[in-house]
Amino acid sequence: MTASQPSTPAEELRGAGLRVTAARVALLDTVRDGDHLGVEAIASGVRDRVGHISLQAVYEALHALTAAGLVRRIEPPGSPARFEGRVGDNHHHVVCRSCGDVADVDCAVGEAPCLTASDDHGFSIDEAEVIYWGLCPGCSTARSS
Repeated sequence: MTASQPSTPAEELRGAGLRVTAARVALLDTVRDGDHLGVEAIASGVRDRVGHISLQAVYEALHALTAAGLVRRIEPPGSPARFEGRVGDNHHHVVCRSCGDVADVDCAVGEAPCLTASDDHGFSIDEAEVIYWGLCPGCSTARSS
């Protein structure tokens, strides 16, 4: 395989030192096909792909995939955890205060001010997690009506 060819979920799992199972492949596909999904939605997507899977198995697989850096867990304050397949970059999120919709926001290009802390306490900072809050277009329209 050349470097330009995308790897399969099974190859990514192996590369991360994880055992390849149908459930893990289905979970990885579900998260990547979704949009900041919660655990229940992920479990439903996995069940659609491979049949029965317990919620506990979904939690365990999400923990393993998150630890391996194959999925990212975000948890906006006041919201349940959500998972996304966009990993390895320094992007942020915008969250609707009304409906809870979440969207990706790219970090500033060039010099990223979000990576320059006022006091880094000696840490070597490589990522910042910023959450922007507001109303999505649908909720803004509903409130102004």
